Amino acid sequence: MKLGIIGLAGSGKTTVFEALTRDFSSPGARTETRIGTIHVPDGRIDILSDMYRPQKTIYAQVEYLLPGKGEQKKAGSEDDALMRAVRDTDALIHVVRNFAAYGMEAPDPGNDFLLLDQELMQTDFNVVKKRLERMETESKKGRPVDKEEQKQLRECEKALEQEIPLRMFPEISRSRLLRGYGLMSAKPTLVLFNNTDEDEALPDKEDIAAKETCRVIRGKLEHELAQMPAEDAAELLEEFNIAASATDRVIRASYEILGLISFFTVGEDEVRAWTIRKNTPALEAAGVIHSDIQKGFIRAEVVSYEDLMAAGSMAGARKNATLRLEGKTYEVADGDIINFRFNV
Repeated sequence: MKLGIIGLAGSGKTTVFEALTRDFSSPGARTETRIGTIHVPDGRIDILSDMYRPQKTIYAQVEYLLPGKGEQKKAGSEDDALMRAVRDTDALIHVVRNFAAYGMEAPDPGNDFLLLDQELMQTDFNVVKKRLERMETESKKGRPVDKEEQKQLRECEKALEQEIPLRMFPEISRSRLLRGYGLMSAKPTLVLFNNTDEDEALPDKEDIAAKETCRVIRGKLEHELAQMPAEDAAELLEEFNIAASATDRVIRASYEILGLISFFTVGEDEVRAWTIRKNTPALEAAGVIHSDIQKGFIRAEVVSYEDLMAAGSMAGARKNATLRLEGKTYEVADGDIINFRFNV
């Protein structure tokens, strides 16, 4: 899972990136795109690892991508370097300034959000329009075009002309036919309002909150916390009424906007978390581990994390009849512990 961090100049993108990834590189490294890979915190993995004492414990991972200063996009600019930098990400984190800063105008989070969001839509509109023109030219020459793709592109064009981001249309934003276009406004988006140290409330922007997944981060404070020893950070978290670190909160929200869940495989060799989308059938989940397991799929032995904890062991779960066999079409649930039976 890779998420691109975007925002207008001065929004605090770098501060947020470093608070999330704990990557405090020297200023000289900031002209290049930065990628921070972090483990997805999951207490269930910790407990399963204590139970099985494996040789390896592997957490799910998430990547955060921050375009370098040479690629930062200024509002109103025709330069689309920023867009190219984050085009291949799975989702976007849109950082919006909601703090006062010396030499800058008073924060206007609603306007700032809309300004960059409109640029995302304009970028998409240009891509869609060019493709439709090309398809029209091909059609006039008697060459075949994909009618369904053309239809979906026209739906995109209509929505973008009305300044509606494509992520508001799930059937379009998730279309396999449009996946290769890297449409920016179609990407799931987490709006992260960057507040002052003392302000933990969302700004009064009901029009945005009603449509978008919004969270607050106190970027400067969280940046300081990320550099502290654990004990000192815990005290400050309590003092500022922060229930969980920025990393934990943003990862949870990232999973939410992407519709992701985790299932686990366990054993003496390895305890591991795997990331899949909600409603993924067991056959496809097997393929996430290895294509051979998917090809030779026979059955999936499944027990939920809660049932395993209640039973105390796999033997106990089998005795309680909570360890069960499932077929190819079983939809994997968050927290399922699975052993795939296969033959190749």
